[in-house]
Amino acid sequence: MQGFSGILQVDGYAGYNRLIAPERVGPDLRLAYCWAYARRKLVEITRNGAAPIAEEGVKRIGELYRIEAELRGFDPETRLAGRQERSAPIVTDMETWLAHHRARVAAKSPLGEALKYIAKYWEGLQLFLTDGRIEIDNNSVERTIRPIALNRKNALFAGHDAGAENWATIASLVEACKLNAIDPQAYLASTLTAIVNGHKQGRINELLPWNYPAKV
Repeated sequence: MQGFSGILQVDGYAGYNRLIAPERVGPDLRLAYCWAYARRKLVEITRNGAAPIAEEGVKRIGELYRIEAELRGFDPETRLAGRQERSAPIVTDMETWLAHHRARVAAKSPLGEALKYIAKYWEGLQLFLTDGRIEIDNNSVERTIRPIALNRKNALFAGHDAGAENWATIASLVEACKLNAIDPQAYLASTLTAIVNGHKQGRINELLPWNYPAKV
């Protein structure tokens, strides 16, 4: 992420927090956190018995998701306007709800820990209200990398570090092709052919998956 400036959509992995640590040197970077992770913490509590506070939290987050479902497919400007009008009041009210119940619930209890988690990432959870390009969660990326995660045991037999890095590069290119509705086999065949035929390294951007249709 060296040199990157802007908003990065992330899941609940704590390692991303280093990107916004005070000692980080570089352009401004903000993390948009995942509401699915926040919701999951509360859902886990509801599965263990009656939990009215957790259930209410799940319901509140569900209202945000219903709005997102109605805004899906619109351009970023329309999504932003819809969020500002409909979702922002819900989030503002939930912030008050969160502070109220954190003051009442034991901090070390499962519910207290869940509320603490949401409060910890609250600033990043609100970022989807400021930019229509941001998603409410990171689920689309998680679905994309699931095949890679399921295949990770095979990666143990990559042979050495360079082999593992090559495997990761190819896996990333294949998934990028899928996201751009491109046949991965056709893309890899075309790209490897271009490299063999002397495609300049300085023009490598032309060979990235999202530029592939322009070449055919």
